[in-house]
Amino acid sequence: MKYLAAAVQFEPEMFAKERNIDALKRLVEEAAASGARLIITPEMGLTGYCWYDREEVAPYVEPVPGPSTECFAALAAKLDCYIVIGLPEVDVTNGLYYNTAVLIGPEGYLGKHRKSHPYIAEPKWAASGDSGHQVFETPLGRIALLICMDIHFLETARLVALQGADVICHLSNWLAERAPAPYWMSRARENGCYLIESNRWGCERGVQFSGGSCVIEPDGHIQASRDSGDGVVLGEIDTDRVTGPLASERRPALYHELLHQTYAWNPLDFFRLYGHQPLPKGKVSNSAVAQFSPTNNLDDNLSQCLALIAQAEHAELVVLPELALTGLDAGALNPITQHHGVFDTLCQLAQQHRQYYVVGFAEQADGNLYNAAALVGSQGVLAVYRKIHLSDADREWATPGERWVSCDLPLGRVGVLIGHDADFPEAGRILALRGCDIIACPAALPGPFHCAHPGTHINQSAPIPTGPDDHHWHHYRVRGGENNCYFAFANVYKPELGLPGISGIFGPDTFRFPRQEALLTSATGCVQLTIDTSNLESSYPNSAVRRKDLVAMRLPHHYQNLLER
Repeated sequence: MKYLAAAVQFEPEMFAKERNIDALKRLVEEAAASGARLIITPEMGLTGYCWYDREEVAPYVEPVPGPSTECFAALAAKLDCYIVIGLPEVDVTNGLYYNTAVLIGPEGYLGKHRKSHPYIAEPKWAASGDSGHQVFETPLGRIALLICMDIHFLETARLVALQGADVICHLSNWLAERAPAPYWMSRARENGCYLIESNRWGCERGVQFSGGSCVIEPDGHIQASRDSGDGVVLGEIDTDRVTGPLASERRPALYHELLHQTYAWNPLDFFRLYGHQPLPKGKVSNSAVAQFSPTNNLDDNLSQCLALIAQAEHAELVVLPELALTGLDAGALNPITQHHGVFDTLCQLAQQHRQYYVVGFAEQADGNLYNAAALVGSQGVLAVYRKIHLSDADREWATPGERWVSCDLPLGRVGVLIGHDADFPEAGRILALRGCDIIACPAALPGPFHCAHPGTHINQSAPIPTGPDDHHWHHYRVRGGENNCYFAFANVYKPELGLPGISGIFGPDTFRFPRQEALLTSATGCVQLTIDTSNLESSYPNSAVRRKDLVAMRLPHHYQNLLER
């Protein structure tokens, strides 16, 4: 099915609800006149957002369904379209207020979503949503609603994608970065569905909002967008292009820890309970990622790895690509065991330079073959991780792994993923919940998984970037920020196979600018980044990587359906 959808961008005015409703109705009519069948308006678009407290917002709350939903239902019937509006709701049974999104169609009120993961200001007046994460069946397909901060948490979009959402309608008052925001694009890509982003713009009580309303395709790329100003963004929805969240490749039996809340307590205390696996003290150190094009010759590959390690002489941790030692060609596999002499060579080098290496190889063990990565130090092979989420190419020869792996080093707690694992947001989340400071990800992942931004006219305050950026979105950068981990992504560079490299080490704080990262855009080479995993001599960690705010603010009681296929 194909149809036009519209994201409405709008600057509401506080204390002027009727004016906002009239303006939004005009914009909805403009979108419908252009052919839009599904029209999304911004979070709290009826009232504005920056309320001091319950007392101040009280004159503007209303029940759902209620007067405003009836008003827009009449408009939906007149225009024969579906409309999503955002408003402050009052629950008439208990008097609680919610930040709510409402889906309305020609037939009237269809359903609502109460924002489940409130942003920093909302607890001054609103309760956390209790409506769960639903998908609504409509003649246009399966439609889901999420609100702003909800989508910082990978679990929310995943929950609706697993219910078969064709479109996620995301109502926002997004701020503090140039938009369209990378989180929006990654949620569309990893869940294989459309995301329609209706964000407000303008400045309210000193808060600058980002605009950038858009229609995002299931591969994460922007179909159409608007930078600033009131207006309408049109895009085509083709439900035949929706692929879903690769549900058959998920491993729910290994995802139980998604329901845990390991960061509810001081992590420095929590992880040292009973004297078992306390977090390493951490330190300031250098890490590096390298990329090249492996061949099917072990000696050649080892030589290339050694040359790249030599370029990273100041790094304590060096991450090399997936199958870097044994090559990518499933038809010419030469698997090795973790006791092969190549690891003795790497061990000797690690001892000489006081380094650690994460390197990919095809492993032979117990009569099976695995797509594996070894963590090598001066003591030898410290750990081997076997890829849990296999790609189509892997399934031609490899057995899937069955356990997550992390290892404590002087530079911090290091978890390992391999390539396609990183396409499953559950994987990085589990390692973060286990306290990892760094996720090392040897990869051989095809592009494109990034896109540029031409720059914005929104007047963001320094140091938020506003100019053009060739790598505004990098899908695997998001893996670091959403988990408050450093993400060391070492990708194969082999253009003839669609493998673009674009490796990098990405920092643990999405909204810290300039970005804490090092990006490799050349064909072969390595880049280094200084990372800090220390506790800064504090009784409670005061760095993002140790405090993990976005992990601590999760609401796992919503997430049980993530354990289903």
